Formats: sequence, structure tokens, C-alpha cells
Amino acid sequence: MLIEQVAQRLQTKPEVLERESLKLYLEEKLRVVESELFLLAHRYGVRDVTELDEMIRQGEFHEDEAFEDYFNFDYLEHERDKLLQVSEEL
Repeated sequence: MLIEQVAQRLQTKPEVLERESLKLYLEEKLRVVESELFLLAHRYGVRDVTELDEMIRQGEFHEDEAFEDYFNFDYLEHERDKLLQVSEEL
């Protein structure tokens, strides 16, 4: 298997290589998700999807203009939470 071959060449245990690789993968995915969340939050001047929802309800943004961003914001927050949970479990 590839992991065993690489671990042998790097003189490390396959379990260590696998765990550290997963951590780096999750960290990179988390950076991308958080970057997208930051851009959405900055665009609407909010901290999270709940604040965006409240601003839409108050009429500060039309539902039509924020519709896609709202659902994307919600999805990204869910992805961030999932990535954080999996990272903690490592």
C-alpha cells in the first residue's frame, strides 16, 4: 500500500503519516471554508447566517438578492462545524 511505502521512505510509522496527513487535509479544507464564510460575512456585514437571516427579516436585504448566499452561508457553517468535529476526533 502507498502509505506504508511512503512511511518507510520517510522513516516514520504509517499510522503517524496517515493521521498527520488527515490533519493537514482537514486544516486546508477548513481554511477554504472559513475564507468563504469570511467573504460572505463581510459582504453583508454579519457574523453568521443567523444575523443574515435577521437582516433579511428586517428588510435590510431583499430575499431575492441574498437567497443563494443565505443557503451557501448555512451550508458553509455546517461544513465548518463538521470539519472541526472530525479534527477534534483525530
